[in-house]
Amino acid sequence: MIDPNTPSSLLPLDKQEIPHNVNIPNCKDEFNRDVTRERVWRRIDVFILPVITVFQLLALLDLGNIANARIAGLQEDLMLSNHQFTIVLTTSALSILLGEIPASLLLRVIGPRIMLPLMLTLWGVVVTLQGFVTRYSELLACRFLQGLCDGGSGATIILYLSFWYPRRQLQWRLSLVGVIASLAGAFSGLLAYAIIRMDGLGQRPGWAWIFILEGLLSILFGLLMFFILPHSPARASFLNNDEKRHVISRLRESGAIARNDKADAFNWREVGKAFALPHVWLVSLISFLTGTIQIGLGYFTPSIVASLGYTRVQAQLFSVPPAVTGFFVTLITAYLSDRFGARGLNIMFSSTLMIIGLAIFLVSQSLHVKYGSLFLLISGSRSVSPAIWAWNANNVAPYIRRATSVAITGVMFGAGGILATWLFVALSNTVIITLLTFSVFAWIISGINIAYLRNQNKRKSGIRTTTAPENEPPGLGDRSAWFIYSL
Repeated sequence: MIDPNTPSSLLPLDKQEIPHNVNIPNCKDEFNRDVTRERVWRRIDVFILPVITVFQLLALLDLGNIANARIAGLQEDLMLSNHQFTIVLTTSALSILLGEIPASLLLRVIGPRIMLPLMLTLWGVVVTLQGFVTRYSELLACRFLQGLCDGGSGATIILYLSFWYPRRQLQWRLSLVGVIASLAGAFSGLLAYAIIRMDGLGQRPGWAWIFILEGLLSILFGLLMFFILPHSPARASFLNNDEKRHVISRLRESGAIARNDKADAFNWREVGKAFALPHVWLVSLISFLTGTIQIGLGYFTPSIVASLGYTRVQAQLFSVPPAVTGFFVTLITAYLSDRFGARGLNIMFSSTLMIIGLAIFLVSQSLHVKYGSLFLLISGSRSVSPAIWAWNANNVAPYIRRATSVAITGVMFGAGGILATWLFVALSNTVIITLLTFSVFAWIISGINIAYLRNQNKRKSGIRTTTAPENEPPGLGDRSAWFIYSL
């Protein structure tokens, strides 16, 4: 029985007298509004991801096309020794490292709508020029310039996407872009197979046409990007004001961006703080270890396949199936990683695939079994990268600290690539054992980082019970007790 003196505000809804002029919110309308707001991420996907994935595809095609050109006769025509070819690859990797940190820090200053298209257009010009080289020194110069223009392309993509997506939605999108690494491997083989048939056209060898056509494609798309690449959520023409507020609010709630623009402004102190974060170096060390494997496979997969007894043309074609398999494995692992917030476990699983693949390649005497091991090896090496990049981007704030940490990881990844160019000169059991050891260490370090971050989250949980957010000093970023690390 209800007390007649009970205030109406405390009565059950069906017992209250509701004035006829009061607009009661409709639950269905609220639900529809929430659904509409969630659809905003799909709209961002439509406008952002196709452009970025093509950008990444062209970057990887242009970096890896020298492997296909080598199979098509580049090394013989220019009379390059194996040592000289390795110097060419090393020079390219070194110049990429030089551009990594500056590109990451300049992205916010110049703006992605200018910087990303400019990078692509410039390296497209350099790639095209490689189709006209006639001697070792010219190829060396072109690859150095290409590396400078391309330096930081991977890091800038990660940072650009972090402008748009909350932390728990980032790896899936990175993987949609990252699997282009797998597709680039597939497409590069297919394109090379078609392009080398132009051998002799215009008195140019088939390998020259690989550079010319792929370089021109990069130039054309780079120019197009100046007009179609959105700048940021706040300036996105395809979002209305309510959607912009919703996106920015979600980004701030998740810690993807700071709660005020001042915290994300450039500050040399934040650059220095990134170098002092233990988890940044643990993830970067994993990036070095797995980068050695991934870049080595990117450069030398056609040569590895050819060494198994296939012809040059067959080597281009048989490089495709392992890359396509890597595409699907990367998507599946990324979905699960985002769903459960398990970046470290993703890395450990991918490392396990590499360990098994390398072990099979090492002990088997069958060429068919060795070829089959590439499916595991390439799937592991492709699926590990998005988890590494997302783990780093998720766990560092504010922006300048994050940009620096992503660049550090990129530099370490590139350093692994330099090592790969020397390791893969001759594919021996020693090389396979080295890569197997790297995969095991990547697995172990991932476990160490998980334990470290879990301990940090436990410590932060204790702090949250004794204080309030407003009592914290400003500028803590990811060191704030209210910033929860992704495991």
